[in-house]
Amino acid sequence: MDNKTKPTPKKPRWPGVLITVCVVVGVLALLVTQLPRGAFSTDLSGIGQGTPALVVARDKNYLAGGEVMDLINTVRSDYEGRIAFLAAHLGHPDGQAFARRHGMEDAVVVVFDADGSPAARLVIPQTAEELRAALDIVDTP
Repeated sequence: MDNKTKPTPKKPRWPGVLITVCVVVGVLALLVTQLPRGAFSTDLSGIGQGTPALVVARDKNYLAGGEVMDLINTVRSDYEGRIAFLAAHLGHPDGQAFARRHGMEDAVVVVFDADGSPAARLVIPQTAEELRAALDIVDTP
């Protein structure tokens, strides 16, 4: 009698690889959704230095500020170069102090004229038209 044993078939590796790839893609997608929206500088020192500015208060723990940033980005190109687009980061001491001085919470927008005086205040703007009306107050093309 022959004592040879048949080799056990190896399990295919592709299911494990597929699961790993799916997990990595899912984690990357989650990270991308947490990235800041648009290029909003958090350097608020330029306010009142000759260029009008729009400042949005942003707390990454809430959704409204991110949604307002997306809304701002829909009109931003029409004002780029004439108005500075800034964010008061509510997770940073400088942003918190700025927000306290101007009575801002997440998703509140304040538009400043070239001299640094508040010209308009929007609490969670809902439309591009609201933003345009506030920006047109300080925009001098």
